[in-house]
Amino acid sequence: MDIYGTATPYLPQLLDFVMDRVRDLSNKEVAADRPKLYEHLIGRVKAQASMEEKCRRKGYPVTPESALTKCKDAIGIRVVCNFIDDVYRSIDRIKAADWCTVVEEKDYIENAKPNGYRSYHLILDVPTDLPNYTGHAPSHYFVEIQLRTIAMDSWASLEHEMKYKHHVNDPERIEKELHRCADQLASCDVQMQTIRQLINESN
Repeated sequence: MDIYGTATPYLPQLLDFVMDRVRDLSNKEVAADRPKLYEHLIGRVKAQASMEEKCRRKGYPVTPESALTKCKDAIGIRVVCNFIDDVYRSIDRIKAADWCTVVEEKDYIENAKPNGYRSYHLILDVPTDLPNYTGHAPSHYFVEIQLRTIAMDSWASLEHEMKYKHHVNDPERIEKELHRCADQLASCDVQMQTIRQLINESN
């Protein structure tokens, strides 16, 4: 069974639409002689098997309705910024956009997860002329956006690699080192932000 049902062909189209809108936001910043919003922009439609596993883990029926209305991350975008201020500036621009509404947000930068994970998560409600999983159009889709600095993204990639390795020697030590590294990177992010502000004040 196709976990996204009849909505499957529309998800890549909506992903492209949202990524183009985020690019437009950054281009407007540059045109206004402000720094670009981000360094990297990455998007994906969640793989069928991953979405099925998530539905089961969350206790949802393995259906298109669950995948597209309960999980809310079938479409995912990662915005990787140079500095912490760029993360929050990007959030402000997205919240002010007329093509979406922010319906959920979690600040794991100010409130890091216990393992050290830092990022800012937004769930967007995006209206579209595309049909939804019931065939109804116009419709709405959820899109998850994760915003983080380059340092946070590097750490998250390493933590993800460790999590999905089935045979890791001394996992407790690795987790401890990862947490220590997360704190060091967070301190580095703050220091770089301070240096940037000092440079801007000098100008």
